Amino acid sequence: MARLPLIAAALLALGNGVLGVLKPCGKAQYDPTQYVCYDNQFLCPIIAGEPLSYCSGACYSKFQYKCVNNVLGVLPGLAAGTSFTLTVSNPTLPINGKFVTAGGLHLSLGGTTSSYCPTQVGSACPPGNITAISAGSYGGGLSMADMVPGGQQVYLDPNWNLAYTQAHSAYIPPGSTVSGFAAYAGGGLVNLNGNGWGWVGCPPTASGGGGGVWNLVARNSSNAASLNNCTPVNLKINTLPGGSYAWQYT
Repeated sequence: MARLPLIAAALLALGNGVLGVLKPCGKAQYDPTQYVCYDNQFLCPIIAGEPLSYCSGACYSKFQYKCVNNVLGVLPGLAAGTSFTLTVSNPTLPINGKFVTAGGLHLSLGGTTSSYCPTQVGSACPPGNITAISAGSYGGGLSMADMVPGGQQVYLDPNWNLAYTQAHSAYIPPGSTVSGFAAYAGGGLVNLNGNGWGWVGCPPTASGGGGGVWNLVARNSSNAASLNNCTPVNLKINTLPGGSYAWQYT
């Protein structure tokens, strides 16, 4: 991940329209709402509200990489079967710090977890009040951390929304994507599909019923033009003790 040359960064900021007062970084001027300056000579962009960190000539995201003794490396992946929740990270948005929640067989931002447990399960029912996901192998699939026989698989539907299967059914719509996720320990959930364009949060619309729940979409070359009203976000991983956190998610 190469750093952005000073002159190129300054010209890019001017071309995009200056949003803040320009500051010096070495011999260049930069917009602090779009970049951060390291050692008075290196500029790194702010992406999804995260000022990228600097490591020996490269800018990097702490949701995917680490810098140890000036050597850039990838964060370790979560062990398969590790349960975790996700929170939204983008300080510019009102949903910053809100949980990713399950409801209507989709994962959304800032909603309320929807789950169900049969009465006959009785006291063995998990609380079902948080949305927990179970890690698969690196670059592989994900599943919901629940108890229902057969489980519930997580996938990207044909419109690149993050969804999960109905309990007791393995049906996934044609054109969906079931792998290509990376869950990093101490980092975030990264979508490796679509050349790594990342996640976006799309605000509720009046036609969609309004409310405070945002839609979560994997952005890529096929849908970027239709997501102008959406904002890049990171998904922060919060690991949980092993186990199931709902009977099933609805």
